[in-house]
Amino acid sequence: MTSWVGRTAAEIAAAVREKRVTPREVVAEHLARIELLDARVGAFRHVRATAALTEADEVASRTDLADLPLAGVPVAVKDNLAVRGESTRNGSAASPDTPATEDHVTVARLRAAGAVVVGVTNVPELCVFGTTEGVYGTARNPWDTTRTAGGSSGGSAAAVASGMVPLALGNDGMGSLRIPAANCGLIGLKPGHGTIPAGIGHGDWFGMSENGPLATTVEDAGLMFSVLAAADAVRTEEPAALSVAVSVRSPLAGVAVTRPYAAGAREAARLLAGAGHRVRRADPPYPVWLGTTSLAHWTAGTAVDAEGLDPKRLAPRTRVHAGVGRRFVDSVRTGVRRQQLRERLAPFFAEHDVLLTPALARRGPAAAEWHKRGWVRNVLVNTAYSPLTPPWNLTGWPAMVVPFGVLPSGLPGAVQLVGRVGSEGVLLRVAGELEGLRPWTRVAPRVAPLGVGVGG
Repeated sequence: MTSWVGRTAAEIAAAVREKRVTPREVVAEHLARIELLDARVGAFRHVRATAALTEADEVASRTDLADLPLAGVPVAVKDNLAVRGESTRNGSAASPDTPATEDHVTVARLRAAGAVVVGVTNVPELCVFGTTEGVYGTARNPWDTTRTAGGSSGGSAAAVASGMVPLALGNDGMGSLRIPAANCGLIGLKPGHGTIPAGIGHGDWFGMSENGPLATTVEDAGLMFSVLAAADAVRTEEPAALSVAVSVRSPLAGVAVTRPYAAGAREAARLLAGAGHRVRRADPPYPVWLGTTSLAHWTAGTAVDAEGLDPKRLAPRTRVHAGVGRRFVDSVRTGVRRQQLRERLAPFFAEHDVLLTPALARRGPAAAEWHKRGWVRNVLVNTAYSPLTPPWNLTGWPAMVVPFGVLPSGLPGAVQLVGRVGSEGVLLRVAGELEGLRPWTRVAPRVAPLGVGVGG
């Protein structure tokens, strides 16, 4: 019997459209996978087993089945986006346990395309930190369950990397989609501002947060991106040979990129040069005030999201984070620093089509009860391992993470691609070239079934 666990979303959807398998069969196999593994991985806050099977049958009965791009594909949704009939807890005991009456627009678009939501995934409280743990559990990296999956879309990344679903919906306010993608060996695409509807929290962290896909292949990421963006296809009119700048410099003073991640970016640059692109070493002109600006926006976004919640029910690190951010809300809301950053970096991207950087500065920290540890320790750990993602939330420009190579620890390596406004198609194209030149293991081998996982 053919197993659909570990297959790509594109493969599953094609089989369902051609009636080689039913949506119920596909969803049931993935639910069994979740039951087998999730106690170890901690990807899900809530699994919609009964509802998902019912909804799979509804997909099978649709008259437009043959036209659905995600026909019967199981998906997971991050627990800060509304799923009809389920509560949205945002990782917090302080949030109301009230079922949503409507889907978030991105969830509605996935369902309209034929996808079946099998569950909502774990996040750190209020989606603040780059590790995922709290009152609803700890999301672990399926490649090494002693390490964090990352955050804040950690549960979504863990679900995909362990083969529990082929696609998951996450979002990214300071790297919250790209960080777990890098940890778990996935494609993670943060689109540019306004490309996909946001509607995250109370104001999208001042417009910095964006929804996007987590996937195991570039094809699947592009497919999900097209559905979320309501676009017919991902297109690019860029020339065959692109100008690619490679930089291994950390944007934050005093934070160094470790040798394995720097080496990965240099090797990826070498491969792209061999493929005919114009590649050269060039560092963006990051301002000295980038670190303080990032901290101000990060904490101010939390301060706004925490309004109206009982502070006694928030974890100590969240309370402190929000308290620090309150003093910055008014200045952050003006958008002055974000505009200054865009103006400073725009000439760099007028000269270069794509910026290639390491995805992280070092491997993710241990999977631990970080929500019970001090705020300063959390901030320092997060900053030390993920300094390369925040600038592109501040500018609002597209950025994505692509698996690349293997770290000395055996965990996946990763690089980041950044582009100018509207260049999601260009980034996906470059990611596809890297996928062809250096394929990766799609599903973490320690939890993958035999014969599943290798591909690009």
